[in-house]
Order: sequence, then structure tokens, then C-alpha cells
Amino acid sequence: MNDKIIVSGIHVSLTPALKQAIEQKTEKLLRHNSHIIRLRVDLEHDQTKGPNDRFVAKGHIEIDGPDLIATAASDDGYKSIDLLVDKLDQLLRRRHEKRVDKRDDERRQAPGVLHGKQ
Repeated sequence: MNDKIIVSGIHVSLTPALKQAIEQKTEKLLRHNSHIIRLRVDLEHDQTKGPNDRFVAKGHIEIDGPDLIATAASDDGYKSIDLLVDKLDQLLRRRHEKRVDKRDDERRQAPGVLHGKQ
């Protein structure tokens, strides 16, 4: 079990198989980005919602800079976790692309540095 991953259930008891599935899927995010401080995943079962949105997975990534937060809902707990991990992965990729674009922005560089010109 990874110390950076926190898994909890709201109005649902998490089985060992469900906890293991969540940890395996979220470890992918930790491999992609080593700057993640902590990753929190909450799985909520809400009986008052419609049948298509009964399971809500919430994810919170603590990372240098603004934290990344996402939510996914579906009729199945495992499906909600899959959707959540995809959303968090997309947020991490978008954050990385913005940081690289900002770093490589020609307006921020000294003349000739970015393309190796002298």
C-alpha cells in the first residue's frame, strides 16, 4: 500500500477488493508525476440520486501549486473510479503541458536562447 494514497468510503463500506482496485488505478497517476504529495479518493454512495448517478467518486491531488480536484458519477463504483482516474490523468497532463508551454514561451526567454541561436 502506498502512503501517498488515501482511500475512504462515504455511506458505503469499501471491500478489500474495491480498495485494492482504487489503489492500483491511482498508482498509475503517481508513476506519471513524481511531484504529487498526496492523492485522496472518496467513493460515495447516494441513494437519493437517480439510478445513473448513485456512485460518486471524488479525487483530490495535492501537488506543488494549485491542487487538482475532479468528480465522476455513474451507476457502478468501479466505473466511477475508472472515470475519475481518467479525469485526474487528463488534469495532470493539461497542467504539465501548460507548465512546459510557459517555460518554452519565446517572450520569456533571452534572445537566441530557446532555439540555440547566437
